[in-house]
Amino acid sequence: MSFMSYSFDIIGVAPVIEFFQHQQQIEISPRRSRAFLGSYHCTLDGFIEATEMVHRRPNWNWDAVINAIVAFWLEYGDHVHRWKAELEHADSDSVVVARVANVAWLRDEFETLFEN
Repeated sequence: MSFMSYSFDIIGVAPVIEFFQHQQQIEISPRRSRAFLGSYHCTLDGFIEATEMVHRRPNWNWDAVINAIVAFWLEYGDHVHRWKAELEHADSDSVVVARVANVAWLRDEFETLFEN
């Protein structure tokens, strides 16, 4: 298996039901380029645990995904604090949402957009 790199970014705060519905739509494709994680707590542990909750997990190197999450946490502490504050001010039925992307698969997806 070739080396795969992954990206991680916190993208917002959303009501649980909206997050769940969006996640179900995305999970239809087993070779999707991205997955969305939701956590009730804007913590490193919360997002690592959320990787286990991806219902139809794509065939990715999930240890590398966790490494990408940790790297983000170490590099973008100010970003994390901003979203933590947003979550604290949101309704109690909200989660902080992050996107994990398989960079190679995402690149392939974009390239197919321009092939015709």
